[in-house]
Amino acid sequence: MSATDSLVAPGPDPDDKAIEAALRPKNLDDFVGQKRVREQLSLVLEASRLRGRSADHVLLSGPPGLGKTTLSMIIAAEMNAPLRISSGPAIQHAGDLAAILSSLTEGEVLFLDEIHRMSRPAEEMLYMAMEDFRVDIIVGKGAGATAIPLELPPFTLVGATTRAGLLPGPLRDRFGFTGHLEFYSTDELELVLRRSAMLMDMKVNSAGFAEVAGRSRGTPRIANRLLRRVRDWALVHGIEQIDARSAGAALDMYEVDALGLDRLDRAVLTALITKFNGGPVGLSTLAIAVGEEPETVETVAEPYLVREGLLGRTPRGRIATRAAWEHLGLQMPENVAAAMPQNMFSGPGTNTSSAAADESAPET
Repeated sequence: MSATDSLVAPGPDPDDKAIEAALRPKNLDDFVGQKRVREQLSLVLEASRLRGRSADHVLLSGPPGLGKTTLSMIIAAEMNAPLRISSGPAIQHAGDLAAILSSLTEGEVLFLDEIHRMSRPAEEMLYMAMEDFRVDIIVGKGAGATAIPLELPPFTLVGATTRAGLLPGPLRDRFGFTGHLEFYSTDELELVLRRSAMLMDMKVNSAGFAEVAGRSRGTPRIANRLLRRVRDWALVHGIEQIDARSAGAALDMYEVDALGLDRLDRAVLTALITKFNGGPVGLSTLAIAVGEEPETVETVAEPYLVREGLLGRTPRGRIATRAAWEHLGLQMPENVAAAMPQNMFSGPGTNTSSAAADESAPET
């Protein structure tokens, strides 16, 4: 299993798309977690229905796997409107966007995933479409080119992004509602798992749900994926009701440990500690040590390790925190502890300002 195919990778698994679609909630009442966003979005949609108009454009931001696509489907269902799905990378020319917009029907919901990856010409066309429901189609080239205005029916754009900071200001300002999705608590993930287990006709006790939720990295997509693997393990071993012990044994077999770390995560921490005495060490050197590309280490492993307080990013490179040593069952030498920055976080789940400050520090 490659790093990108990891069970705890937050991106969608192509092989499980059909199952994932069956587990998606169909309305806001069934959607678990994100209480504030749900309340605000419910108000926006209800007001639009009372006015008899299309809902305001909606921007959903946050890490992958938290429900942005699901919420876009719920918006369309709540407004009793058809849904059109596309993505930023698929729209590389203004003509691509014009073709989509010109075929929309009144009230239709257009969902653009990874909207920050659209081309600049398409973004500029989208400004006018969102604000005035009109686009200008350019016919011809050079001095003979003419702009033909094309009126669009009122529609609702739902944009999803994992990197809201990359969206230009004029585009962000045209969204009537912006919701940021946060990572889920263990209790919320247990509710997600209970609903999924019911739909999959699984028998799991409370301790079993807690075990899977605790290893799911705060992400419903990962929680459902792990639950399916636990189901497979239980089926093969002839276990009817899954408890904490059987869930733990199943996930241990898939190399997902109690904190939700997988093989790559542990390999990064192990190399950092055993080969470089806890760091600091540059990203490229660390990637070579674990046999992966630097981009894989930086985008797949590091975000969760930093969020859990196991790895720090400093101007001199990556360092392993005391919590990382303890998680691997190792004792941090006193000289290493003394050299660690005093404000460096030291426990799983800790999210301090120093971690955010170091996020953009130059590295070698």
